[in-house]
Amino acid sequence: MQKTSLTALARHELDHALSASNGRSAKTVFGGHEHHLRQTLIALRAGEGISEHENPGEATIQVVVGRVLLRAGDATWNGSPGDLMIVPDRTHSLDSIEDSVILLTVVKKS
Repeated sequence: MQKTSLTALARHELDHALSASNGRSAKTVFGGHEHHLRQTLIALRAGEGISEHENPGEATIQVVVGRVLLRAGDATWNGSPGDLMIVPDRTHSLDSIEDSVILLTVVKKS
């Protein structure tokens, strides 16, 4: 069994994002190419985001720190710490309203 402190990892990744030229930092917590499930902790400086893209599979976003805005077409959803957001199965993007950290969970399509 492996245990990871998301709180400590979020602090670490957010520190990296705040000093990075692109305003982001990410670390895979679980998964990879040999797994269907992948969980990635993503830190974004306020005003940064993840541009519009397609889903690689079923996905959720858990907001760990800050506030984010998930967009899919004309629909938008606000996320705050503790919120779990189901990512729609269509083109979408994510904007960081405040310095934020999310846990992205994806199950790749077979």
